[in-house]
Amino acid sequence: MLVWLVLLFIAVPLVELYVIVETARSIGTLETIGLLVVVSVVGAWMVKAQGLAVLWRVRSKLAEGLMPGRELVDGALVLLAGALMLTPGFVTDAVGLLLLFPPTRMAIRPIIIRRFRHRVTYYGPGDSGSGTIHDTDLANGD
Repeated sequence: MLVWLVLLFIAVPLVELYVIVETARSIGTLETIGLLVVVSVVGAWMVKAQGLAVLWRVRSKLAEGLMPGRELVDGALVLLAGALMLTPGFVTDAVGLLLLFPPTRMAIRPIIIRRFRHRVTYYGPGDSGSGTIHDTDLANGD
């Protein structure tokens, strides 16, 4: 865990600075700043649109009386994308933008579900309180 924190707080900013400096050398300082602003504005708009879409799907599942498993994972990924878009830099913006596209989230979702499956306790209708998650609950969004 400590290694991941070191990478997160030291390596990522260094990579971002390197990419920003190299971009500024290639296209100019003002153009680089403008590009960062444009990417942030477009990213914020996409985060809002995707966040509202996920929220609508969560509400729809809840109205049907179903557990919105897939939708909650998508919501967490959109939230992560928004945080990455707030971080200045091209690398984090690129990762954030990738997370905003539904096909990318669809590819990442099973990995997240497998990673956190043992931490989730689900009690559904008619469950005897076993505390186990059903294989189809998150994978199928039911």
